[in-house]
Amino acid sequence: MVWKVRRVVTGHDKQGKSVFLTDGYAPNVMEMASMPGLALTDVWETTGAPADNHGIADAAARPVRLEPPKNGSILRIVEFPPDSAWRDNADAKAAFDSIGAGHAKDAANADPMMHTTATVDYLIILKGEIYAVLENGETLLKPGDIMIQRGTNHSWSVRGNEPCVLAAILIDAKPLGLAARVAAKKKAAKKAPAKKRAAKKPAPRKAVAKAKTAKKPARKAPARSKAAKHR
Repeated sequence: MVWKVRRVVTGHDKQGKSVFLTDGYAPNVMEMASMPGLALTDVWETTGAPADNHGIADAAARPVRLEPPKNGSILRIVEFPPDSAWRDNADAKAAFDSIGAGHAKDAANADPMMHTTATVDYLIILKGEIYAVLENGETLLKPGDIMIQRGTNHSWSVRGNEPCVLAAILIDAKPLGLAARVAAKKKAAKKAPAKKRAAKKPAPRKAVAKAKTAKKPARKAPARSKAAKHR
């Protein structure tokens, strides 16, 4: 059973007075493919800095995705089930693809949860216990603990029998490590087609005309007959 989150959102009415826009369970919930019980509830999103507080639209009403937009942020609640519920049967690629983050998974690591995002994350443990696992070291987090995740390769592990629920605020950041290598590959992939297009691009008409003129042999004057010379 996915943990339900009460979400209260404020705004302004037509007269500019502060009002409550919504008060109810956050509706944007998704369980990651092949990881039963691992649920993400996206509570809110910003798409730039400084954030824009105009309007009454639900900023989280879009497909659940792992990372925030450029210069933006995401507030989400994550529920991690015990490892025994998914680790032996997880399809890591399907799991991260389901939240638009196939690039985030560390394919070289045997841990299906090991991944990196180009973000700084403020993580607050609300319920249960969870191990934060890095490439070198791990630590147990308990309710009330806060972790600052700074773009490092990481995984999560619930080794008890109860799920862990945490609040995560993800803020767009400059990529490091695996995320930086992924970003570099994307940049190179974008440049490659541009170079191909430039190579195939026909030369300007004027340049072609000049080239033809330069290559064209000069016409020889017709030889005059001997009779014409003596006239």
